[in-house]
Amino acid sequence: MRRTLLTYDDDGEGPELLLLHSSVCDRRMWDPQWRMFLDAGYRVLRCDFRGFGDTPAADGPYRDADDVADLLDALGIGRTAVVGSSFGGRVALELAARRPGRVTALALLSAGAPGHEPSATLREFDERENALVEAGDLAGAVELNVATWLGPDADGNTRAMVRLMRRRAFDVQLAAEDVEQPGVTVDLARVTAPTLAVAGAHDLPDFRAVAAGLPATLPDARHLELPWAGHLPSLERPAETARLLLDFLARHTKPGP
Repeated sequence: MRRTLLTYDDDGEGPELLLLHSSVCDRRMWDPQWRMFLDAGYRVLRCDFRGFGDTPAADGPYRDADDVADLLDALGIGRTAVVGSSFGGRVALELAARRPGRVTALALLSAGAPGHEPSATLREFDERENALVEAGDLAGAVELNVATWLGPDADGNTRAMVRLMRRRAFDVQLAAEDVEQPGVTVDLARVTAPTLAVAGAHDLPDFRAVAAGLPATLPDARHLELPWAGHLPSLERPAETARLLLDFLARHTKPGP
């Protein structure tokens, strides 16, 4: 574990592969795929956004995509493939749109999208979570997240892992002052990286709609919906999701030996 502004792990040799986590989780969500990506011949980098895992909450204005770009600069990484899950997918899209020359390939798992207007279903989830947090029922808020974001194939260990990560985020964020991210214009038409937009059939409608709509917005995007998946396919079926991602990445990168 190392820290610049963001806490990160960096290992392996070969073309760079950046993993960005969901806001339900932290960088530990990639534990099941970490060795698989290394063995496939990539230099693999993952980080915790501010207020998640081992990265402190922000104490002033910031943007996650800028933090990620700063981390890449600190590590001397000019270009990288990016895999983003949920909120991490939204950050990946912003990075690829605002700095298109830095992203060689983009794999999105149940990604959010800049400017997306939440559905009634997603707003209801947010309201229920906020009510539980305000009532001091963090255990209840954690269970709401586990029930909402994991699909039917998630086993007990996976659910326990998500509980730990979500509770950690609550603890870090609730101990800090609220800091908003300043708005920026994100033009997804500027994304040049070949993109795989994955959704889960058991996910909320927002994320299914985002994935289905990206091929009409991005110049080189393919949509895939997994009939078995919820919101976090990389945790629900780790090996199958890794094979899917590696197949896509192999088409657009040259792994090391």
